[in-house]
Amino acid sequence: MFKIKIKTDQKAYPVYLGRGMIDSIGSVISAYLPACSILVVSDRNVSLYYGERCLESLRRAGFKPYLEVLEGGEKDKSLTAASTLYTRALEAGLDRHAAIVALGGGVTGDLAGFVAATYLRGVPYVQVPTTLLAMVDSSIGGKVAVNHPLGKNLIGAFYQPSLVISDVDTLNTLPEREFNAGLAELVKYGVIWDKKLFERLESLKSLSRRASPRGLLLEIDNPWLLKFIARAVLIKGEIVCRDEREKNLRRVLNFGHTFGHALEAATGYAYYLHGEAVACGMAMAARLAVLLNILDPASERRIKTLLKQLKTPFPPQGLNKDTVAEALFYDKKKEGGELVFVLPTAPGRVLMYKAPPFSLMEQVIEEYLRGDLL
Repeated sequence: MFKIKIKTDQKAYPVYLGRGMIDSIGSVISAYLPACSILVVSDRNVSLYYGERCLESLRRAGFKPYLEVLEGGEKDKSLTAASTLYTRALEAGLDRHAAIVALGGGVTGDLAGFVAATYLRGVPYVQVPTTLLAMVDSSIGGKVAVNHPLGKNLIGAFYQPSLVISDVDTLNTLPEREFNAGLAELVKYGVIWDKKLFERLESLKSLSRRASPRGLLLEIDNPWLLKFIARAVLIKGEIVCRDEREKNLRRVLNFGHTFGHALEAATGYAYYLHGEAVACGMAMAARLAVLLNILDPASERRIKTLLKQLKTPFPPQGLNKDTVAEALFYDKKKEGGELVFVLPTAPGRVLMYKAPPFSLMEQVIEEYLRGDLL
């Protein structure tokens, strides 16, 4: 088991990473929170596998848990869903000494964290991620939010969890599509920060001739999955420690997200998984970097070759350049009304690029929609 400490100006908290931890959630949490009422937020799929086990573990540790089950999917990241959770918390009598547990993927964690940040002006919450994407990215760093019809994550806060508990065994029930969406975030860390991680992920491509990346990494005797997740947590922890509120350095974590969020918004958050949209966005950002002469074509090919292993969906029929371009300009990370992109200069290195020519952005969108990039 790994125990990784995340330190921010707001607070410090541990990330527990190991196997077989679902049944000990209560005892782990009890070391950080007193016995209290807990609202456990999950979705239909996750709760079927782990809901009752989580509740029972919390009861054994002296907590009084209540379970609220969401439908699942990006549509749950809304003020309507948040209002439902506020009502459930009030009906259960949760006071300021209570806590919230997010049991699920990134959507569940973002929504539950947002509710925790705003219910009674803030109650503690615990992240229990059950997807690869949530384990390596969204459960760490305290970004919590819901979507607005005009853009993703436009209503939110920076609110750090009390602790994170990642049980890698939960990935055994994760569909391949969801697993690959999480691998996209691992690729992101390799491109923005860690050339060795990028190269190790490249090595999976040659090994995966005998199995899918998911099948290979979930083999019981394969130590690389835990190591990859731990490395990602360490990278994000270092970045968040140095820039908790995304004033400067933390913006590198948005690699692939500017184009990716636009794709999600342009398709009504109903077509792409978040990690899939980020994978497409990374390919688009790499292409834009080549057009701007800051990335060599050979490095672009390496990035795209790795991303192609993730089997992202083809662009949906009817999606057009103008719709994606319009969605781009609702991006919350604009500066002075200008778009800012994180662009690679080589595997392991990126830079911030403000206001690239709109004609080049349009060209990249067109190439993606034609299927030329992935």
